[in-house]
Amino acid sequence: MIAIVSEALEHFSAREALLDQSFGEDRHLKTCERLRAGRLPVFAYVALDERDNLVGTVRLWLVGDEVGRASLLLGPLAVSANVRGLKIGDRLMRHALNQAAALGHGSVVLVGDLAYYARFGFSSGKLDRAALPGPFERHRFLGLDLLSGRISALRGELKAVEDTVATMPADADMGARDFALTG
Repeated sequence: MIAIVSEALEHFSAREALLDQSFGEDRHLKTCERLRAGRLPVFAYVALDERDNLVGTVRLWLVGDEVGRASLLLGPLAVSANVRGLKIGDRLMRHALNQAAALGHGSVVLVGDLAYYARFGFSSGKLDRAALPGPFERHRFLGLDLLSGRISALRGELKAVEDTVATMPADADMGARDFALTG
């Protein structure tokens, strides 16, 4: 039985080891790391197996565009190689997106493979007016609207937003999309 729980301090070492195994020790050189470095995530979840071993992780970070429109940056998402195929990544993604939608966040961006993230509603080509602070593969820059029109409204280079307190945005009454787990 896999449990999805909020990340706690005791998960730090196991999470870092999983991320090193999944992405290599040079993972800190990636462009998205510039938006995460030295900050706390808005959301952080881990998957624990029946012996409370950490087998998956996902985090979301608050970022903003040139005029202060907020979005969440998802990543990294990682699942231990010995439990791949059990849909743990799917469960972590759906849990994180449900929480983001429930708290009224308008959009989520990430750099990843469309073939994987399309199942959660992510698409490419809607972020043509937004950029990241460093080199990235444009076709892997994906977005998801939790509130209609938020992704295409993002403009300019995304920057870290220092206030990472997960609060309800002022326009949250616009109707958050439902990402409830199915089957």
